[in-house]
Amino acid sequence: MRPGPVVDLHSSLLPIAFLLGTWRGEGVGGYEGMDGFRYGQEIVFSSTGRPALSYTSRTWWIGEPRDGRSEGSPLATEVGFWRVQPGDGDGPPTVEVMLAHPFGISEIYVGDVVGTRVDLRSNVVIRTATARRVDRSQRLYGLVADGDLAYAIDMEAEGKPLQSHLSARLQRVQPTDSS
Repeated sequence: MRPGPVVDLHSSLLPIAFLLGTWRGEGVGGYEGMDGFRYGQEIVFSSTGRPALSYTSRTWWIGEPRDGRSEGSPLATEVGFWRVQPGDGDGPPTVEVMLAHPFGISEIYVGDVVGTRVDLRSNVVIRTATARRVDRSQRLYGLVADGDLAYAIDMEAEGKPLQSHLSARLQRVQPTDSS
């Protein structure tokens, strides 16, 4: 397969350029009424030259078989776009994130980027009639020691209060052509 063309990063995305590339690692999850679990994950942030980063995430089961899942069974997938808007006055740039999940939920987050840390909060959550009830989420992404990407996701769902749901630490395994 021939590699695609080298794509220049749109200048508006410079505050989140540190996210570019393919990241892989492991995480842990749980929620009130749910047994804790481990998962593997791959996240890809890429640029098409437009003013948004493309984002894809896929996860898979790690550990002993349980609940019909075995090692490597697919779990969640999400796709979307990350955009950056100038901050107000001297404030940090604003990040807008649009995500879609195959189980019937779409989310829009708004947040701030400061250095290599991105704090996101739910702006809009929509769901199909058959999707589970998710009321809001918060996400924190950032570079940690050794340049790894770590994140934490808190969720308010099914009438339960906002609480920790997922967290992971990922290593960059492949930079993109525009990183």
